[in-house]
Amino acid sequence: MSAQFKGIISYPVTPFEKASGKVDLLAVRGLIDRLVARGSHGIAPLGSTGESTYLDDSEWDAVAEASIKQVNKRLPVIVGISDLTTRNAVRKAKFAEAAGADAVMVLPVSYWKLSDEEIFRHYATISDAVGVPIMVYNNPATSGVDMKPELIVRIVKEIENATMVKESSGDIQRMHTLMQLSDGGISLFNGSNPLALEAFAAGAIGWCTAAPNLIPDWPMALYETCAAGDMKRARDVFYAQLSILRFIVQGGLPTTIKAGLGLRGFEAGAPRSPLLPLGTAGIKSLETMLKAIDSRSLSEQ
Repeated sequence: MSAQFKGIISYPVTPFEKASGKVDLLAVRGLIDRLVARGSHGIAPLGSTGESTYLDDSEWDAVAEASIKQVNKRLPVIVGISDLTTRNAVRKAKFAEAAGADAVMVLPVSYWKLSDEEIFRHYATISDAVGVPIMVYNNPATSGVDMKPELIVRIVKEIENATMVKESSGDIQRMHTLMQLSDGGISLFNGSNPLALEAFAAGAIGWCTAAPNLIPDWPMALYETCAAGDMKRARDVFYAQLSILRFIVQGGLPTTIKAGLGLRGFEAGAPRSPLLPLGTAGIKSLETMLKAIDSRSLSEQ
């Protein structure tokens, strides 16, 4: 039976040892178990939250393999693939598939501005190299590549393994346009935390987010209430967590999530340079928000 992709897809950070700065594979496995146990529908290691661009190839391989093995088929695993070169993106995709990943999430990144045809060929080449589904990922703020809806729909229609789309531009109209151009035929995932409620209303079937590292029950409750069509309660659930969703994005996902995990009693180390740990004021703000949401009952929303 093939993996089913929907719901809350959780992004783990990549923990580093405090003293050496090396990848902490023991903590990788521990964090995976936390996310699996707390209600995620899927795990997506090595996205931007996982600091994939700050890992060398051997570190990347180790984290991908450890993550997939630790999930151990309990949930679908979607491994993030981003690289300046198509050649190394193919290498990573093939490694992830061989290690047992259920899908890969491909984010094209660029130093030089890429044309639509170059982006299309990037995805086509990766698709030709693997047999697992590909999630087409648009995140111009981190990648420097902004794929317009028309290109994304073309990729999904013409490239065999491109079966899902994660839209993270922060523009809800992009999601509406994607659904309109595809006649509702795209499996759409939201990647912009502050747009989660609107994205589900627009037809998204899932939400790729790092929030479950800190507040696992709340994203799950939003998904479930939206799926049930209870939009009044969904609004209450969403607005209760919105301040945290905004904070972790604005402060940088690896930085804020690692700080929040520390407040939750899980040591994930500092983000890798040039990223800096969250400052004292930021930690206090995050601690206040976490205490506030912990004091609320989901049953009262």
